[in-house]
Amino acid sequence: MLTHLSISHYAIVDQLDLDIPKGMTVITGETGAGKSIMLDALSLAMGARAGNDCVRPGCERADIRATFDISSLKEANTWLRAKDLDIDGECILRRVITKEGRSRGYINGTPSPLSDLRALGEMLVDIHAQHEQQSLLRPATHQKLLDEYAGCTRLATQVHDSWQTWRNHKSRLDELRNRGQEQDARIQLLQYQVEELDRLSIAEGEVEELESEQKQLTNAETSLHTCQQVLNLCSENDSGNVLHSLTVCQQLLIDLGLDLPALQDTVEMLSTAQIQVEEAIGEMTRFVDNFEADPARLADVTERLSSVYTLARKHNVLPGEVHSFHAELQQEFESLQCSDEKLEELEAELATLEADYFASAKKLSDKRGKGAGKLNKAVSKHIHELGMPKGKFEVELTALTDMPHSQGMEDIRFLVTTNPGSLPKPLDKVASGGELSRISLAIQVITAHTSGISTLVFDEVDVGIGGGTAEIVGRLLRELGDRGQVMCVTHQPQVASQGHTHLHVSKRLGKNSTSTRITSLDREKRTQEVARMLGGLEITEQTLAHAEEMIVRATPALSTPVTVAAS
Repeated sequence: MLTHLSISHYAIVDQLDLDIPKGMTVITGETGAGKSIMLDALSLAMGARAGNDCVRPGCERADIRATFDISSLKEANTWLRAKDLDIDGECILRRVITKEGRSRGYINGTPSPLSDLRALGEMLVDIHAQHEQQSLLRPATHQKLLDEYAGCTRLATQVHDSWQTWRNHKSRLDELRNRGQEQDARIQLLQYQVEELDRLSIAEGEVEELESEQKQLTNAETSLHTCQQVLNLCSENDSGNVLHSLTVCQQLLIDLGLDLPALQDTVEMLSTAQIQVEEAIGEMTRFVDNFEADPARLADVTERLSSVYTLARKHNVLPGEVHSFHAELQQEFESLQCSDEKLEELEAELATLEADYFASAKKLSDKRGKGAGKLNKAVSKHIHELGMPKGKFEVELTALTDMPHSQGMEDIRFLVTTNPGSLPKPLDKVASGGELSRISLAIQVITAHTSGISTLVFDEVDVGIGGGTAEIVGRLLRELGDRGQVMCVTHQPQVASQGHTHLHVSKRLGKNSTSTRITSLDREKRTQEVARMLGGLEITEQTLAHAEEMIVRATPALSTPVTVAAS
């Protein structure tokens, strides 16, 4: 529910801070005092479109913050977690509007698009006023309220999930069916390409090995000549070789006969070098003895590499990628070859999913039908009490085609008849704004036990009514307040007397400015305000007594006044 509303420099409000309690809060005041400003500001915090006159004259920007306790609102908490915007059981919607008309929105301190503020706001507050932007004018709300009232919200979610799975499978099936001749042509091309690559049968890593072997075979004569030259230098040259030189050097140092560490180390290093050279000569000799130039093998390797390079250019891949490319084509070819089998498999799966969907959707339709009948009677009864004795409420369930739909097997619309002999028509076609507000009130009272929205706002729902009907409206609003939170702007004393909390709006005139002030009324001031609303040029003792009687009868125990800080 809404726990706090802060308004700065908005319209004719300089600064306003309201701690709003649970229950029914009534808002009254003289015409033109600005009673709806608080509700308009709340709408802006929830993403409503801002007008050109939002910012108070002389100020740079308007700043509005609405704080909600959402600990019991599962849908809102889930939405915030999905957006990574959740904080412990609280939600703060903020709207900043500059005098140039620019606007920024925030959710829990994070900049957010206005569409997100609107989406979240619809889960937190339901505003009923004489305009078209109420949730009860949207068919999606009709379905939601009926499903909640009929106790089939979980079943409706199951039907939607079943439809989603069915649609995904149908898309895959349609894709396979639509391939047609294009798929046949692709299969023929793949068959030719795979067979060509099968004949080549290149192994993984073979190209690198062939290129290395080709390089070795191509340079065979040069390699053999170089190796023989090294052997000559190391050991076979009669005029002097490395081994002979190392032996001479060692002997010369030994013949010195000097017992010096430096010379002894040198002799040891020369001996080690001699051993390593002898080992190198052995390895080189074995390589030369076993080395064979093989022109025929070179021709084979060159021919195979040429085939690889040709196919690589043909398919626009690197030579080393021919093996993996072959595997990819083979996999696609096999997949398309078995598409007929896959098609039959998907068709069977789709039939099963469709049967599951219609089984769940049929159960949902039955529950909706039973719930709709009960809702029709309950809402119609309240409509009669609210000054429309010939009015009739009807939930229209229109059967859809045999194809699965996300919301089930029927469209849901709320219809109403306000005059005898007229046909039921949608809520948005109701001519009178006052009638629409009272019908909305009747629906909300009935669905309040099951609705997921805990804060309801009614802006002048009592227009065009009076007397006993106004008292019934007040009782219904108080009944809603007993279960959650209701805020109501009213001109009717019968409604105002029913509130748990009473706020009074007044206009304060300065030399160069006008401002709105909101005051929480105690018992005495509340009696005076209800007496003023009862009418007359002068508030008499009799009027005060009447007002006191109305308040006592409606609210025997007045709740603690709301905390207000305003200027």
